[in-house]
Amino acid sequence: MGTPADKAKSGQVQGEGDYVAGRRYDKAQGEFVKSGKVDEGARQAKPEDAGEASAMEQAEQAGKSHSKGEAPGDLKSKKKPAKP
Repeated sequence: MGTPADKAKSGQVQGEGDYVAGRRYDKAQGEFVKSGKVDEGARQAKPEDAGEASAMEQAEQAGKSHSKGEAPGDLKSKKKPAKP
């Protein structure tokens, strides 16, 4: 059996992670940002009407309601009180 570092280099799946797929995704995202197509993609993702905008907002709120509160703006981002 190899170490976790050996598995990462070989690209073997470990737990729920696939290191090769992760690197491929990161590279593709970096290339997309450098391509200058981000603004175009944002325009294409814009809701076409008020009904679609409302549905998108509801979906976003539903997703945030399941959050553990890690990101700013999450609905459950209540800080636990400090222990005495």
